[in-house]
Amino acid sequence: MTRIKCCGMTRVEDALLAAELGVDAIGVVLTAHSKRQVSLAQARAIVQAMPPFVATVALCMDDEANFVQEIIDTVRPSMLQFHGSESDEWCKQFGQPYLKAIAMGEGAAALYQLHDHPHAAGLLLDGHGLGEPGGSGKSFDWSLMPRDLKQPLILAGGLNAANVAAAIGVAKPWAVDVSSGIESAPGVKDHGKMREFVAAVRAV
Repeated sequence: MTRIKCCGMTRVEDALLAAELGVDAIGVVLTAHSKRQVSLAQARAIVQAMPPFVATVALCMDDEANFVQEIIDTVRPSMLQFHGSESDEWCKQFGQPYLKAIAMGEGAAALYQLHDHPHAAGLLLDGHGLGEPGGSGKSFDWSLMPRDLKQPLILAGGLNAANVAAAIGVAKPWAVDVSSGIESAPGVKDHGKMREFVAAVRAV
């Protein structure tokens, strides 16, 4: 069964609906590079509202190490997610499980990055370009998703209820990650779109 992460949460009520729908994880964005950025207090409120067995992921992008540590201490997420140029050595210094995003905007040329983070709990292949934040709504060629990596692969970028079944069929990911595809505005989730997206994944 394909797992689901709903990212870019800015409101407790949206995250609670995601949990009610049975998603596996929700994400909060702390980096100033994103238009979905929330404060430490907002992120903590969302994380604390989650029921058992729903993972919480805090997203950073080329942020200072002391800020990442503050996120860990204040928000207490289940996992970190790094979206920038962070090295494997840098990411693992916090002693926390982490996901590393791979910018697939350049297509096959980006695949070399897949071997640069052996300590990552999983790799998130997103449709944005190198140096751009996630949540862009851009997709990439799903057939580029490799099949020979030991790390779980998460598919992101331009997913919505209308195309996620096809995306899963081609890419066969461990999980899918959605943000803009379930929104009415950046950071504001559309509850109807959330329900449709989860139903589409479950139907595969």
